[in-house]
Amino acid sequence: MDEVMPFLNLVVNNHESSNDWNDVSSRSGYTELDGPQYLSWHKQGYHSFFDILLNKYNNGPGWPTLDVKLNTEVTLIKWPKDSTGDVEVKCLDGSEYKADNVIVTVSVGVLKDRKTLRFQPELPPEKIKAINVIPIGVMNKIILKFEKLDLPRGVFYGFLWKSEDRARVSVEDRWTTQIFGVSTPTGTSNTITLWTSGTIGLLVESMPSDVVMKKSMELIRKFMAKVADIPEPTGILMSKWFSNPFTRGSYSYDNTVVADYPDARATLEAPLRDSAGALKVLFAGEATHPIYFSTVHGASETGLKTAERLLSNITL
Repeated sequence: MDEVMPFLNLVVNNHESSNDWNDVSSRSGYTELDGPQYLSWHKQGYHSFFDILLNKYNNGPGWPTLDVKLNTEVTLIKWPKDSTGDVEVKCLDGSEYKADNVIVTVSVGVLKDRKTLRFQPELPPEKIKAINVIPIGVMNKIILKFEKLDLPRGVFYGFLWKSEDRARVSVEDRWTTQIFGVSTPTGTSNTITLWTSGTIGLLVESMPSDVVMKKSMELIRKFMAKVADIPEPTGILMSKWFSNPFTRGSYSYDNTVVADYPDARATLEAPLRDSAGALKVLFAGEATHPIYFSTVHGASETGLKTAERLLSNITL
C-alpha cells in the first residue's frame, strides 16, 4: 500500500490537474464524452480549428480576408453597465477598438490574475465569486525527442516506486518521484512524454531545460532499462501553462470547494448586459462548460454556443 497509494494519487492529479487527490471532489459534475477516449489529432491536428476560424477550410481564401489582430494583448474591456452603447477594448500597444459585443475566452486563471486583463466597471460580485471558487490546476508535459526510438506508440509506462528507493532520492531530485509515468505519442515515432502536475509541475516550469532533460533520462533509465535501450535525447520541449500570463494554468476541475457552488460555472458563463438588457460581454471557454470542463471539446462547444447566442440576438 505504501507504494500503490502515492502512485494512485499521482494518477488522479494528472487526470484532474490537481495537487492532491484529497482536494478533488467526489461530487464532480464532469461527464466523460461518449466514444473512444484516446483519439489522436496527428492526422488533422489542432490546425483544423484554425482552418475553420481563419477561413481556410475547404480551400477558403484564408486569414488575409479577415480582420485578425495578431500579437495584440487586450488589457481593458470597458462595457456599458448603466448605459447603452459600444464595448470599448483597449490594448497594451495603445490601440483601441469599439464593438457592439465582445466574447471573452481567456482561462479562469487569467480572470483570477486580474493583472493582464481588467474590466470597467468591475465584474458583478457573483461572477467574481465564481472566478475565485472555480479552481484551475497545472498539468504539464516534458517531451523528449530522440534521433531514433524503438518503443511502441500509444503506450503508457507507469513508475511505481518502492518506499525505500523513494527515501534514498536526494531532496533536490525529489520532484522526479512525482512523475508518475511516460507515454509514447501516436503522432511521432521518436518522442516520449513525461507528465507533471500540481506544485511539482510549477517547480519544473522554473527549472533549466537541460537539468530537466538530464534528470528525466535518469528516471527513465531507472525504470525502463529492461524494456528498451533509450538513447540520449536530441531535444526537449516543456509546456509552461502556469508561467504563461495568457493561461495561468492548464484547465479547471471540481475541488471540494466548488462542489458547494453548483451554479459557479453557469455564473461564470453568464453574459454582461447593458442598462437596456442587451448582450455586451459574453464568456466562453472550458471552465464555463457544466459537464465537459477541462477538455478541448468542452471549450469549443462553449465557443460555438456563445457565438450562436450572439448571432441570434443580432438584427440584420
